[in-house]
Amino acid sequence: MEIKISPAERVNEIKEYWFAGKMREVARMNMEGQDVVSLGVGGPDRMPSLEVVETLCESAKTPGNHSYQIASGIPALRNAMSNWYKRNYNVTLNPESEILPLIGSKEGVLHVGLAFLNPGDKVLVPNPGYMTYTGVNKMLGAEVIPYNLLADEGWQPDFEQLESIAREGGVKLMWVNYPNMPTGALASRELFEKLIAFGKKHGIVIAHDNPYSFILNDNPMSILEVDGAKEIAIELNSLSKSHNMAGWRMGMVSSNAEFITWIRKMKSNIDSGQFKPIMEAAIKALNVDNDWYKELNSVYASRRKVAEQIMTELGCSFDPEQRGLFLWGKLPEGVGDSASFADKVLKEARVFIVPGFIFGSNGEGYIRISLCATVERMRTALDRVKGLK
Repeated sequence: MEIKISPAERVNEIKEYWFAGKMREVARMNMEGQDVVSLGVGGPDRMPSLEVVETLCESAKTPGNHSYQIASGIPALRNAMSNWYKRNYNVTLNPESEILPLIGSKEGVLHVGLAFLNPGDKVLVPNPGYMTYTGVNKMLGAEVIPYNLLADEGWQPDFEQLESIAREGGVKLMWVNYPNMPTGALASRELFEKLIAFGKKHGIVIAHDNPYSFILNDNPMSILEVDGAKEIAIELNSLSKSHNMAGWRMGMVSSNAEFITWIRKMKSNIDSGQFKPIMEAAIKALNVDNDWYKELNSVYASRRKVAEQIMTELGCSFDPEQRGLFLWGKLPEGVGDSASFADKVLKEARVFIVPGFIFGSNGEGYIRISLCATVERMRTALDRVKGLK
């Protein structure tokens, strides 16, 4: 008699990452010759700085650079990250103890959870918000508690709701993300101060995911700017969006020395560090001058104008003040749910946009357009949606 093998319970608890399945569908349509314009995934399509690429290539020619590294990265990289935080956010971080390189900040969501959460602990995640906050924490056996972000409140947390949840007890960690994905809403210094005060009052670690602060935003902010924030807050950051290095998998996590020690302990048992040439290239990227960001944002500003035209053509409304790599729009009345609407656009106009429901129940009734396509391709998308009924 054969014994049936069953997967771990978490396999049945977790759905496949939504984009994985959808990208297979888009790939199939392209193989059929349908030439889909992809305005879905937020993967920058432009190159990093030429100096960054040249540094990678030169470093890869050095024989000693192909061996294992350590999870905490080379000292020069941590120094570059610390200097970048000081220069851009006016945040002082000890490069020896308060900052840790990551293989992309998505990896950091897992490491933070491993370091702080026991099975059954509660974790607050934004609704709408990045799906990984929910998926990873379910894998860890934590109890995921969504907290509301609503358009009428500027997509800011409702502290009355947060206080009510906190009073019930058991909350260990809260995920926050500004500039917000998917809504593009910005945080204020006041919001960050309230979050830090809330975390300290209830003993809840505030984990701020901050990969979008340089995109179409003249005032990059870090939650660690708030006095005393390092006592209770963790911040993830990334070179994926700000330096066009999404596939390089280079991120960082910053906090107080004790928190970083706990996270490093988890990380050191999972990976063997990053390829040294990538770390040396990241150092070069972190030292680009402000003209780099200005040129990058001029490109995104041009794309954003076309994205707004696409939203308007689809009958959607949007907040022109939103920032980041996407445009978030509210569906017109009477068009059905966001999944059906996005599928109609994909099938009839051959344009891939993202339905808001995937980010949580408060994302229903919205769609998201990525700015990670050329102006020419976005204009093609605009022409196609004009023919939709």
